[in-house]
Amino acid sequence: MPQTYAPEREFDRGKIARLGDIDIYHEEHGAGAPLVLLHGFGGSVRNWYPFIEALSKRHRLILVDLRGHGHSTNPVAAFTHRDAAGDVFRLLDTLNVDRFSAMGMSTGGMTLLHMATSQPGRIASMVLVSATTHFPEQARTIMRRASFATMPAPVQAMYRECATRGDRQIETLIGQFNALGDDRDDMNFTAGELAAISARTLVVHGDRDRFFPVEIAVDLYRGIPDAALWVIPGGEHVPVHDANVHFADTALRFFETGNHARA
Repeated sequence: MPQTYAPEREFDRGKIARLGDIDIYHEEHGAGAPLVLLHGFGGSVRNWYPFIEALSKRHRLILVDLRGHGHSTNPVAAFTHRDAAGDVFRLLDTLNVDRFSAMGMSTGGMTLLHMATSQPGRIASMVLVSATTHFPEQARTIMRRASFATMPAPVQAMYRECATRGDRQIETLIGQFNALGDDRDDMNFTAGELAAISARTLVVHGDRDRFFPVEIAVDLYRGIPDAALWVIPGGEHVPVHDANVHFADTALRFFETGNHARA
């Protein structure tokens, strides 16, 4: 049964929904067919703000702070993409959203893979940006060694902007990021699981991604039955904020036509 929607606090842009023992912050913008937007690890709904104006003209946008991120809470000491997927489904149930399209950046895309394989009938189409089926050793090394002090300055700035509870929240998130480097269960999708995905899918990947080599994106494209692939030349991890990439335009074409978008 869907849980009762009980917003505890309202913010300038969004609301908190209490889902059992967890608070999930979300925002809505625009009108039309629902489009769920999920951010990357360490981020928040703010990661999507550069795209809101373009996307909200044609869609009802539902931006979600994943558990432990932004204004959302996380009552346990760990983060998994599987748990995050369950949170998003429970939130959508409270909003009476059954079928929807979605986009996810990195961790957001990995969360969408869990959603698309666990309840395939609910996602009509999705865009996976810098997602992966598993954590290769190069990613695990980065994740295990990550610390705030060693992060590039733009990543530090993103953490500070998105962590509404300050340094303690940042420390907790980085600890959970470290732990994912040794997690062998959360991201471990098989060819059979990918083949069961029914959502039209656009896989977006930079060919210079230091976490997930482009071969993983090709495997996603080949493994998901109705998929298209957009490899961004010279693109690093989550290479969609460059104005020259025209990400929002390409995503809108993908969602609004029966044919796959071509960059």
